[in-house]
Amino acid sequence: MRLLHTSDWHLGRGFHRVSLRDAQERFLDHLVATAREEKVDAVLVAGDVYDRAVPPLSAVELFDDALHRLGALGVPTIMISGNHDSARRLGVGAGLLGRAGVHLRTDPAGCANPVLLADEHGEIAFYGLPYLEPSLVRTEFDVEHAGHAAVLGAAMDRVRADLATRPGTRSVVLAHAFVVGGEPCDSERDITAGGVAAVPVGVFGGVDYVALGHLHRCQSLSERVRYSGSPLAYSFSEADHRKSMWLLDLGPDGRPHAERIDCPVPRRLARVRGGIEELLADQALAPLADAWLEVTLTDAVRPAGAMARLAERFPHVLNLVFDPEDTDHADGALGYADRLRGRDDHQITADFVAHVRGGRGPDDAERALLRDALETARVHEAAREATP
Repeated sequence: MRLLHTSDWHLGRGFHRVSLRDAQERFLDHLVATAREEKVDAVLVAGDVYDRAVPPLSAVELFDDALHRLGALGVPTIMISGNHDSARRLGVGAGLLGRAGVHLRTDPAGCANPVLLADEHGEIAFYGLPYLEPSLVRTEFDVEHAGHAAVLGAAMDRVRADLATRPGTRSVVLAHAFVVGGEPCDSERDITAGGVAAVPVGVFGGVDYVALGHLHRCQSLSERVRYSGSPLAYSFSEADHRKSMWLLDLGPDGRPHAERIDCPVPRRLARVRGGIEELLADQALAPLADAWLEVTLTDAVRPAGAMARLAERFPHVLNLVFDPEDTDHADGALGYADRLRGRDDHQITADFVAHVRGGRGPDDAERALLRDALETARVHEAAREATP
């Protein structure tokens, strides 16, 4: 059976101040064309269909059009919700859509109810594991500790139990998670609060192929466990990514053979670093005039009108970072966003306490209170997004 594995469409998302609607439409055109030309038997979408719980109408229209076109080809689509999606909203009408070949798996309770498709070698069971927010699904899976590994492990136990009743059936799991060995980037939403986010790849033992979503770089954790990555770059940290989908042939013995299908690139991404006069004069940078550009300026003092001056030479410069090499002035010159770059919520709140107390950071008890407050806020936000 031939499968097309994709994920992390993030419909409705832009890139800095640039709309990506046209680029997302081009990707969906490419996906439908690939499904037709490669005679794909099913499309797998491993979560983060939308960029936010309540997507804009333009994003919903893209989604609706893509499903109609896949349906017209007679290609089943199996799709799970990710941490950016509202599972309840995405799952509306799942029963009716399933009859049309669009199989939405957004309810954690249904993770062991497979979509069954068949080829000349027999049936294949497709299990959809939507993003499992530990604090919200702990009761459903009856786990003592609400951690990512615990709830995903319990879900996979249900999958393996169902699969054991189907001797000789090949199996595919769709999951949206941060799996050990995966390489993250800046554009994925943090899911680390409330315990260790990464889960071991061994959690997925016993199935033939695992179609992962969440991380935006296309990568293989093993022959049977792969991330497709996002079809478009959503941060400059993805400048070196090759955006693609996995075209997968699942053989009669369940062994997968995969090849990458490149996605359309709306515009090249690049990062440059140096003093403003150096960057404006360097002829080697001339090819970057057509690129979406992030510029890191190393001048000791922030140059006046830097963005406007850079835009004269680089019309598509989108992001300006100030990182002076003169460390005597660096801390005072850095902007708020620059000071927070690369720091998680726990570090930021601890730094704030130290700042307002003249350098004395939180003690162990205070750190525990901060962790509890952050976890409570995150759970309330997840519950709010899950509410229709």
